[in-house]
Amino acid sequence: MVEQLITSFIAAAGFGILFNAPKNSLIQCGIVGMLGWVLYFGLAAEGTDAVPATLAGATLVGGLSQVCARFYKTPVIIFNVSGIIPLVPGGLAYDAMRNFVVNDYNLAVQLAAKAFLISGAIAIGLVFSEVVNQIIKKAGSKPTVR
Repeated sequence: MVEQLITSFIAAAGFGILFNAPKNSLIQCGIVGMLGWVLYFGLAAEGTDAVPATLAGATLVGGLSQVCARFYKTPVIIFNVSGIIPLVPGGLAYDAMRNFVVNDYNLAVQLAAKAFLISGAIAIGLVFSEVVNQIIKKAGSKPTVR
């Protein structure tokens, strides 16, 4: 588990560097990515399918990104992009393409469909966290009198 924590932190913070995130937010980027990956990894270890586990991890990343953006006065995208990187199914997509090349189409289509579903779960998780954030903002704001 310690290996998972360290490598996911390095991956998220490393992509923060690649995407020119501000230097003072790299630690937070790494923590956001690490916590999203830990949630995914914990759910997957308990037997949850990769798609719902990724959805939960992406929702957590989105929520933490909102909190960090507000607290550190930085755009949300800084934390979202680098925090999502550990959840991206790059290895799965590679395996799908490799199986297409070696003419194992049945396995290739299965792997590609799973990579597509995981990618969709990432998008839905980020959107869901943004919607919840907007609902909380609206509920906390004062109603306008007409």
